[in-house]
Amino acid sequence: MEYELIRSSRRTLSIEVSRDGRVLVRAPRNCSKKQIEEFLARKAEWIAEKLDMQKRIAEQVESRTQLTDQQRSFYREKAREVLTQRVEHYAKAMGVTYGRIAIREQKTRWGSCSAPGNLNFNWKLILMPPGVLDYVVVHELAHRREMNHSDRFWAVVEYYMPEYKKYRKWLKENGRLF
Repeated sequence: MEYELIRSSRRTLSIEVSRDGRVLVRAPRNCSKKQIEEFLARKAEWIAEKLDMQKRIAEQVESRTQLTDQQRSFYREKAREVLTQRVEHYAKAMGVTYGRIAIREQKTRWGSCSAPGNLNFNWKLILMPPGVLDYVVVHELAHRREMNHSDRFWAVVEYYMPEYKKYRKWLKENGRLF
């Protein structure tokens, strides 16, 4: 396996897989080549998973740029329809109100809730598993009770979606593929 070795005054070995698919190994100055190779062998499966993820990200970015305006428009309308229905469902169950719903294409956010209760959602949620979309809806509506990310906020999210951690993890691990 090819890798770039960076030696420094650190005490431990570490591995990083960069966005461009390079494997970076950080090692103490006195660490032997044998120790580094053994460390890499123990971490081979993890490295392979990260390299595969970087490959999938690159493929997704390439396919995303190939969407036509017509396809984007279709997905935005479908997202508006589904998200509006899910917001109505969960708002009723949670006993909260909301303002307008906007469908956007943010680069770093899946949803947001303003102080007056206006909700913004990324249309790409429609491409994800339904539970992930529902998690984002519940998350934003929970801000109608707690406008922060305190323990009380997460208790509201968990009450209405007990398995939210699974979807939150999925979004963190796979969201950038979209």
